[in-house]
Amino acid sequence: MAKKQFKAESKRLLDLMINSIYTHKEIFLREIISNASDACDKLCYLALTDNAVGMDRKDFQIEILVDKAQRTLTVRDNGIGMDKEDLENNLGIIASSGSYRFKQEVGEDAPDTDVIGQFGVGFYSAFMVSDAITVVTKKYGAQTGYVWKSSGADGYTITECEKDTVGTDVIMHIKEDTPQETYSEFLESYRLQELVRKYSDYIRFPIRMEVSKTRRKEGCPEDQPEYETYTEVETLNSMVPIWQRRKSSVKPEEYNKFYRDKFHDYTDPQRVIAVSAEGAVTYKALLFIPGAAPFDYYSKDYEKGLQLYSSGVLIMDKCPDLLPDHFRFVRGVVDSPDLSLNISRELLQHDRQLKVIASNLEKKIKSELEKMCKDDREAYETFWKNFGRQLKYGVVESFGMHKEQLQDLLLFYSSTEKKLVTLSEYVSRMPEDQAYIYYAAGDAVERIDKLPQTELLREKGTEILYFTEEVDEFCAQTLGTYQGKELRSVLNQEIEEGAEKKAEESAGAHKDALDFVKSTLGDRVQDVRPSTRLKSHPVCLTAGEGMSFEMEKYFQLLQPQENLKAQRILELNVDHPVFQALEAAVTADPDKARLYATLLYNQALLIAGLPLEDPSGYTDLVCQLMK
Repeated sequence: MAKKQFKAESKRLLDLMINSIYTHKEIFLREIISNASDACDKLCYLALTDNAVGMDRKDFQIEILVDKAQRTLTVRDNGIGMDKEDLENNLGIIASSGSYRFKQEVGEDAPDTDVIGQFGVGFYSAFMVSDAITVVTKKYGAQTGYVWKSSGADGYTITECEKDTVGTDVIMHIKEDTPQETYSEFLESYRLQELVRKYSDYIRFPIRMEVSKTRRKEGCPEDQPEYETYTEVETLNSMVPIWQRRKSSVKPEEYNKFYRDKFHDYTDPQRVIAVSAEGAVTYKALLFIPGAAPFDYYSKDYEKGLQLYSSGVLIMDKCPDLLPDHFRFVRGVVDSPDLSLNISRELLQHDRQLKVIASNLEKKIKSELEKMCKDDREAYETFWKNFGRQLKYGVVESFGMHKEQLQDLLLFYSSTEKKLVTLSEYVSRMPEDQAYIYYAAGDAVERIDKLPQTELLREKGTEILYFTEEVDEFCAQTLGTYQGKELRSVLNQEIEEGAEKKAEESAGAHKDALDFVKSTLGDRVQDVRPSTRLKSHPVCLTAGEGMSFEMEKYFQLLQPQENLKAQRILELNVDHPVFQALEAAVTADPDKARLYATLLYNQALLIAGLPLEDPSGYTDLVCQLMK
């Protein structure tokens, strides 16, 4: 039979298909298997109304056959098959989909059918790895079989043939290897098994292949090989996804095994969230909150995203659009038949469905975390240890867009409870006359507990939240208030009503000494003030409004070249004997008073955890005063 030519536009599309549409060559196997599944689905659907078919769902299968000598890879199905007209319409005209027409004919709600391919282009992805394709097929109810052959854009032939059984064989002649590409990998059993399990594990018909195995010989003489190789037909796919089963029918250890195998984690997940939704978008999801943070979680190499399936076929290994950044630690799968796929079945034509799914999943995850925090605090604190910092980042990012959603999930260490508490729990214990939610930031709980600025409040029994991570103060500034209560820094803001007036009165009474200290220290400090927050300590350093000292340390690590610094305001306890000695020296011995002022400034730097400007000079100063 004379070779038929593809239409000019089909030639262009075929060239685009082979060179541009598909990101990865390995996708071809997914497409060919999906077509085979469609063929089985069609005959399976027909069997529901035609008893003459004589088959039910369990009789259908897909086979993969490899002939390394001939360099052929065959995908065989016993589905509905094709006649000459089908071959002309489905394979002779690129982007003409028989599956799409079938879906239109039977309707969206047809029972027991789930046709995957809708664009009629997936078949041609095989030309990415093949230099020739032969299709041997026989349609159900037909007497004659047909052979379709093509070597690509130069056209195709269709001839009659004898075929005993209904169904289709797609025989791909794999290209020879080149210095740039190793096509022979698609003739290797292990590689084909890997691709089936990656992309087609949940095709609902068994995918079978003959695989080589090794076993120990029985009664083997010592001078003979102890093991022998044999072949066995194996079903490669699991067919029924675990997320399609009712949660009540799945044991916890099954979920754990699925998670560990699927996401290559050594630890069991801490929580499992199963979702089944119908409505604007129909989908099923199986989400996991990991039991431990991946080693690279807080690095730039970590990729967020859920595995995205369409009717059991893997579309994207990590779809980032399904998770907000603040829940990027969640792993899992989403499967929906409603996705608008593009022709390569790799990307989405538009993301309306994704946005609906993502919004619903975000609510589910938040609800599960709230439930865990309320009902299983120990488990939540384990989760918090792993991923709490991520929730704080979520509060800060996008100018606080998500702060209302996340604020009740936050935990901070309490000075009075000696454990992690929520903001809600803190507010519930506040006395009626307490105006602020107090916090103090530092390197560690133990260090904050000893800061001079916290002493007065701690002695009164006032609860203080201890911030020990660099993001904490950014988080507090973003929140601003919680349940109408302002978050206020014990270290950098006045901590009681009327403090400003009291400080002004003290400043007037001790003006000469304060001015002397300011003159001595010069531009090393912005101001010198009497303190209203110190009790038994003589001095402290505050940063005032804006950047704190902990923020300064963070920026020095992140952007040292910018040399960003917080304000330095020296606060002196005018009731302390040390200040009284300083004040006396201002008049009696100004030189010694200058030494006192410098000494107190350096002590304030040490208390704040800031570097001394001249460590050697500081030790010399101490020695000089000791003489």
